[in-house]
Amino acid sequence: MFADRRDAGRQLARRLLHLKGDRPVVLALPRGGVPVGFEIARALDAPLDVVLVRKIGAPWQPELALGAVTDGDDPELFIDRKLTAEWAVSDYYISSEALRQLKELERRRSVYGAGRAPLEIAGRPAIVVDDGVATGATMRVALQATRHRNPSRIILAVPVAAGDALARLETEADEVVCLETPAGLGAIGFFYRDFHQLSDAEVADLLARAARPVGTE
Repeated sequence: MFADRRDAGRQLARRLLHLKGDRPVVLALPRGGVPVGFEIARALDAPLDVVLVRKIGAPWQPELALGAVTDGDDPELFIDRKLTAEWAVSDYYISSEALRQLKELERRRSVYGAGRAPLEIAGRPAIVVDDGVATGATMRVALQATRHRNPSRIILAVPVAAGDALARLETEADEVVCLETPAGLGAIGFFYRDFHQLSDAEVADLLARAARPVGTE
């Protein structure tokens, strides 16, 4: 469906052009959401920043999200208690894994921020972007953390998402824009020809380029 994440971002941007005159900000979930957000920010002449969120994976399958945590002075934590009870995941594991992920978030903030202060988003539309939504745990925390920064409204924008997960997220956003909600989503990577794992260097480069005027990067 999509050549790569930047192609997905360009397609998604066409559905977001109605926001261009409202001075939006684009907040991407790294790493995969940053190339998507980069193209949206360019199309809307908007600033780009990151929302740093890490999933809390199951002990036996780290990619399976039991919840997620975000950074900041007052970190947001979401845990799917139904899953943790069903699979008998201990509170000790959850708390220790959350602490480990918070340390990784601190590292990423120092790498991606490069001395820049977070964008001021109060009173402005915030477009929260990722390369896809599977369970929605990570995106839920990102939206909740964004809401606490007092944007005028929140727009959730993703190229592809599981329909049930997207439905659960609708209460966290004021507007949802998604290009595809296939039945039986499977892995998000199935919908990209190029879905390589981005490096920290790639993310930092895109954020730096987004901060420069178009045509000078």
